[in-house]
Amino acid sequence: MTDLEQKYASLNVPRYTSYPTAPHFSEAVTPSLYGGWLESIPRDTPLSLYLHVPFCQEMCHYCGCNTKATRKMAPVLAYVELMLKEIDLVLKRLGTGREVLHIHWGGGTPSLVPREAFLKIVDKLKANFVFSEDIEHAIELDPRTVGDYLAETLKMAGITRTSLGVQDFDEDVQKQIGRIQPYNTVKKAVTALRNVGLHDINFDLMYGLPGQSEKTIRETVEYTKELAPGRVALFGYAHVPWFKKHQQLIKEENLPGANERIRLSDVSRDALVEAGYEVIGLDHFALPTDEMAIALKEGRLRRNFQGYTTDTADTLIGFGCSSIGFLPQGYIQTTPSAREWERMVVDDVLPIKKGIAVDKVDLCRAEIIMQLMTYYEVDYAATAEKHGLPVSEFASIPTDMQEMIADGVATLEGTVVTVTDAGRRYVRVVAAAFDTYLATQQARHSVAV
Repeated sequence: MTDLEQKYASLNVPRYTSYPTAPHFSEAVTPSLYGGWLESIPRDTPLSLYLHVPFCQEMCHYCGCNTKATRKMAPVLAYVELMLKEIDLVLKRLGTGREVLHIHWGGGTPSLVPREAFLKIVDKLKANFVFSEDIEHAIELDPRTVGDYLAETLKMAGITRTSLGVQDFDEDVQKQIGRIQPYNTVKKAVTALRNVGLHDINFDLMYGLPGQSEKTIRETVEYTKELAPGRVALFGYAHVPWFKKHQQLIKEENLPGANERIRLSDVSRDALVEAGYEVIGLDHFALPTDEMAIALKEGRLRRNFQGYTTDTADTLIGFGCSSIGFLPQGYIQTTPSAREWERMVVDDVLPIKKGIAVDKVDLCRAEIIMQLMTYYEVDYAATAEKHGLPVSEFASIPTDMQEMIADGVATLEGTVVTVTDAGRRYVRVVAAAFDTYLATQQARHSVAV
């Protein structure tokens, strides 16, 4: 491990899919306050929608999502009926007829919702929102659940992009993370999707899993190349057993050490580039013809709770327990407790557990962090001016970044911060220099690499 890696790779910093980050959300944002926020959104504001379905057929050992295992359809169908009611609760404050640019289904495994119930939700959305002509309608899928029937259902629902949780193709790694899905299983899923015209496919891969090696990583990328998804998200496994108890099923002694984790990260990235993918920010990759690669070149790429995205809407409405949304006034999160979420929806209460109001300083810092995380460069004075702030708001930055600059992680020319090639893997650490909340934060984060 180099001195730079020793110093920065194991630092615990946020992933910055939002700013302020989720640990600073509080119960000061109430259902009533959220209702007022919804009512005051201008009519011409385009929206994104996120729908969270917290069910899987079984729990994978590595999972960090808010979900639970079920083999019965009764709780899933009951959840659907409550989600329909929650949509009505939001529409009562938001009003109908608003334009939607992007829809994302997450979980869990949202495709576990049976066809009739799934289409019922989609029809509800279509009846009350105006879908843009080029809407992206995306869903996260477990390859083990994808066959011809589900592919047809997704096509009927107007899904345009699918994301398959692959993680790793190696049999031994799959056993250690509790997710057995051979290459042929994933290939059949991809074939079923393409057979109905769903060609925009993403793969989620992970490094830092137990049992991984340079060999298994390269084989996984080679299989990925054969199936040719347009995009790949490459995430470092975050081992947080104090937060996700089922991760205790993964033996820590089988996890790669700090040096090996960095090496696996490098091998993964190099192999994906060799396979023809372009690097997108911190942890995404795309074929040159994919819209994400094009958006990066044209300066349209964004970063939000789904990671890097081509979604240009600034307002995100979340549905389902644990979903997060963003409005001009701030962030909200629905309660992660399915029981509490159900009780609140039944009682006609917006199921908001917490959130945080933002001001122009927060919005300015959020944009700076997003620019760094996406493009590795930002002029903080120009961004401050855009938000009506004096550059003195960032007077401490030269001092705060002095050590990173000396280490060659970043440069500062006037008010332009640039993450160096050597520092790109530590971009989260550079972004943290603009995070005024971090010093007061008690939450534990994943390591920088």
